[in-house]
Amino acid sequence: MQTLYETRLHLYRLYRTKFDAWQAKYLSERNLMIGLSIVVGLLSGLAAVLLKNMIFYFSEFILNLRAADKENYLFLLLPLAGVTLSFLFVRYVVHDDVSHGVSRVLQAFSRSRGRIKRSKMYSSLVACTVTIGFGGSVGPEAPVVLTGAAIGSNVGRFFNMGFRNLVLLIACGSAGAIAGIFGAPLAGLVFALEVLMIDLTMSSLIPILIASTTGAVTSVFLLGRSATFHFDVTADFMLQNLPFYLVLGVAGGVVSCYFLFMTERMGQFFLRIPKKRYRVLIGGISLSLLIFLFPPFYGEGFNFLADVFNGDYTQIFNNTVVYPLQDNVFVFFGFVLSLILLKVVATCLTNGAGGVGGVFAPSMFVGAFLGLFIARFFNVAFNLALPVPNFALAGMAGVMAGVMHAPLTAIFLVTEITGGYNFFIPLMLVSAVSYLVSRHFNPHSIYTKSLALKGELLTHNKDAIVLSLMSVERLIERNFVTVRPDDSLGELVKDISRSSRNIFPVTDPQNKFLGIVFLDDIKTVIFRPELYGQISVKELMYKPKTIIYRQENMEQVAKKFNTCSDYNIPVLDGETYVGFVSRANVFSNYRNKVKEFSND
Repeated sequence: MQTLYETRLHLYRLYRTKFDAWQAKYLSERNLMIGLSIVVGLLSGLAAVLLKNMIFYFSEFILNLRAADKENYLFLLLPLAGVTLSFLFVRYVVHDDVSHGVSRVLQAFSRSRGRIKRSKMYSSLVACTVTIGFGGSVGPEAPVVLTGAAIGSNVGRFFNMGFRNLVLLIACGSAGAIAGIFGAPLAGLVFALEVLMIDLTMSSLIPILIASTTGAVTSVFLLGRSATFHFDVTADFMLQNLPFYLVLGVAGGVVSCYFLFMTERMGQFFLRIPKKRYRVLIGGISLSLLIFLFPPFYGEGFNFLADVFNGDYTQIFNNTVVYPLQDNVFVFFGFVLSLILLKVVATCLTNGAGGVGGVFAPSMFVGAFLGLFIARFFNVAFNLALPVPNFALAGMAGVMAGVMHAPLTAIFLVTEITGGYNFFIPLMLVSAVSYLVSRHFNPHSIYTKSLALKGELLTHNKDAIVLSLMSVERLIERNFVTVRPDDSLGELVKDISRSSRNIFPVTDPQNKFLGIVFLDDIKTVIFRPELYGQISVKELMYKPKTIIYRQENMEQVAKKFNTCSDYNIPVLDGETYVGFVSRANVFSNYRNKVKEFSND
C-alpha cells in the first residue's frame, strides 16, 4: 500500500511529465527564461522588502527598549546578544554557513555547479535581521544577495535548467535583490554583470535587466520611494573642484586597501581562535565596547549618512564623550577619522563573532565620512567652499569601488539613489582612481580573494568556468593494449597487430604504470624478425615526463597540455594505470562546452 509521501511523489512526477511535454511543445527556452526572470525578480524584490521591514520593526522594538537608557549602557549588551543569537541560529537551526553572502554565491559556481541550498532562501534573512537589529555593524545587502541567488538557483533547478541558465537565474536573483534593497535597477543589473556574471551576451543581459527592474518596482510599489536610502544632489558640479575629487579618489583607494587589509587580518585572527564560543565572546564584547564609545557604529548607520548629506554633524557626536567638544576643529577631525578607521574593525568584529551581514553598507559609511573629512579639511585649511554632501557621496562611491572592485556598480548606485546624473564626472573620476589604487595593491576584491587563493574563482573567466564543466573521468580513453616489461619484441609485434593505437602502456602484473612504447620510435626494429627474441619491451619503453592523475581537475589538465608537446598523456590513479587523455579529445570537448555555455 502506497504511503502519502509516495502518492504525492507519483502525482508530482505525473504532472511534471505533462508540464515538460507542454513546455517543449509550446514554450521556447528563451521565452521560458524571460518568464522565470520575472518570477525570480519578483521573489527577490519581495525578499528585499521583507528583510527591510524585519530590520526596521526589529530595530524599532530594540529602540523602544533603549528609550529609558539615557547613558546607552544597553550598547554594552545588545550587540553581544545579537551576534550570540545569530550564531546559535546558524549553528543549531540552519546547520550551515550563511556568512560572506556574495562569496557564497561565487563559490556556488565553482563547487556546486550553481546549486544553492533551499535553506539559504530564508536563513540569511533571519540571521541578518537579528544581527543588525541588535546593533551589529554590518549591512543587509550581502545576505539579501545570497537569498536572491538561492531563489534563482532553486527556481532553475525546479525547471531542470542546465548550468548556463542556472547561473543566469542566480544572477537574476542577485540583481533583483540589490535593485529591491536600494530601489536602483541599473545598479542591480551592473552588480550582477560586474561582480557575479561569467559572460556578457544579449541572451544574459535581457533576463537580468528584467529581473532587476521587477525587483526595484516591487520594492518601490510596496514600500514607496521614501523607504529607500535616498538623497537629492543640490550643489552643481564645478570644474575647478576636479583636483580635489582626484585627491579624494586617491584617498579612497588607500582607505580601500586598509579596509581589505583589516578584513583579511581580523578574519585570520578569529580563525585562529579554536572554539567558536570564544569567538562569540571576544568579538561580541569587543563590538559592544566599540559601539558604546562610538554610537554611529550601531546597525547600518544610514541614518548618520543622511545627517552628513544634510549638513547636520551634531548627531554623530550624540552620546559620546567628545560631545561637548564637537565645535573644536581638532576634535571634529579626530573623531571623524576614528569613525573611518574603526568602522572596519566594528564590521570585522560583527562577522568574526558569528553575526551575519555584508560590507556593502560599511564601505558606503566609510566612504561618506572620508568625503566629509576631505572636503571639511580643505574648507577649513584653505578657506574654500567645497560642497561637503557632494564629496561625501563621491567618497561613498570611491570606497565601494575600491573594496568591491566594482566601479560601475558604485557609480550607478550613487547616481540612482541621488538622481544626480549631472554628477557623473566626479563619480567616475573618484571611483576609477580609487579602484586603480586598490587594484594595484590587491588583485582581488573582498569577495573574491579567499576563493582565488583556493583556486575556486571562476567569475569573469570563461575558460575556467567551461573547464569546470568538463570531467577528466569522461575524457579517459581505455582502448590501449597494455604490455609487460619482460615481453619480447616478437610478442610486442603481435600486440601491435591487434591494436588500433600507436601507444602501448607498459604495466606490471599489478597494473602499476612503468612507461610507454611509442610505435614511431620502434619502426626500425619491428620489421627485423631476427631481433624478435633478442629485444624486450623494457629496452624499448620510456617514462613520459607529464602524467595526469585521476583526481586532478580539468584546469590542471589543460595547463599540462599547454606546457608539453605530447598528444596523449597517461592517466594514473596513484601508481595504477587507468588510460590516456588525448589533446584532440580535450579541446574538442572544450569547444562543445563553450558553444553550449555561450549559445546566444
